[in-house]
Amino acid sequence: MTHAEFVAAYRERRLKVQVDKSAAARMVSARLMLPLVLLPVMGLGVALALVGYFVIGALVFLAALGLRYAVRRSAPGFVLQRALADERFYAEAIASGLLK
Repeated sequence: MTHAEFVAAYRERRLKVQVDKSAAARMVSARLMLPLVLLPVMGLGVALALVGYFVIGALVFLAALGLRYAVRRSAPGFVLQRALADERFYAEAIASGLLK
């Protein structure tokens, strides 16, 4: 199925798209370089807690965890929207088994 056919069929609701949730989360995390961002932020939260700013440190740490879960939860929607908008990404997603 070509990209144009995919977009038309999806918009006309003739097609049901399945996105592999775990693969989408891994792909989005990798593209955002999420571990390289979250580890220092979590470390900052721990450091603040050790220095004596327990509440602020806990909030920073929990905010980093919340960001991680938010990215993982929204990843399938991101992949679908990106596949609808970008033909090259659609081809990569089909080839990798991300979209079915």
